Amino acid sequence: MKKHFWLLALPFLFMACNNESKDSVEKADSTNEAKSDSASGSTKMLSVDESTASFMTKVADVSMSEVKFGELAKDKAMSPRVKSFAEMMVRDHSKANEELRSLAGRKNVTLPSNISEEHQKKLDDMKKKSGKDFDRAYMNMMVDGHQSAVNDFDSNKDNKDPDVKDWVNKTLPTLQMHLDSAKAVKKALQ
Repeated sequence: MKKHFWLLALPFLFMACNNESKDSVEKADSTNEAKSDSASGSTKMLSVDESTASFMTKVADVSMSEVKFGELAKDKAMSPRVKSFAEMMVRDHSKANEELRSLAGRKNVTLPSNISEEHQKKLDDMKKKSGKDFDRAYMNMMVDGHQSAVNDFDSNKDNKDPDVKDWVNKTLPTLQMHLDSAKAVKKALQ
C-alpha cells in the first residue's frame, strides 16, 4: 500500500517542483489563466479578457525591467545624456508601474512580482559591460524595447476594457517620447 501511495504522489511532487521553477511572469500568466478559466465562485475571476491580462503582465515585466536597467545605467553610463535618459526611465517607468499595479488590482489581474528570467539574463549581461560599450548596448536595447512597447500599446489603443484603454492612451505618448529620445541619444553616441 505504501509503495502505491508514492507512485500516485510522484506526479504531484513533480508538478509542484515544476511550478517552483517558473519565473514570476509565467506564474502571473498561469494565475490569470486559472482566473479566466474559473467558472466557479471559489476563485475571483478576471474582469478583463485573457489577452488583456497577458498584455498587462507583459507590460509590467518590461516596465519593471526598464527601471532596473535605468538604475544600472545611472551608475555605469559614461555619457551624461545616457545617464539623463536612464534617470527619466527610472522616474517614468516607476510611475507607470504604480498606475498599472493599481489598475491590475481593480481588474483582478495578477502581475509579476519580479522581472522575467529573460530580462534578468540581459541585466546580468549588461552588468559585465563598461564604458562606451555599455552606453551603446543600453541605448540599442532602449530603442528596440521602446519600439516594441509602442507597437504593443498601439495594438491595444482600442482595448475592450475602457479603463485599460484609457491607461494605454494616456501612457502611449510617453513611450513614444522615450523612443524618440532613445533614438536621439543613440545617434549622438555614434
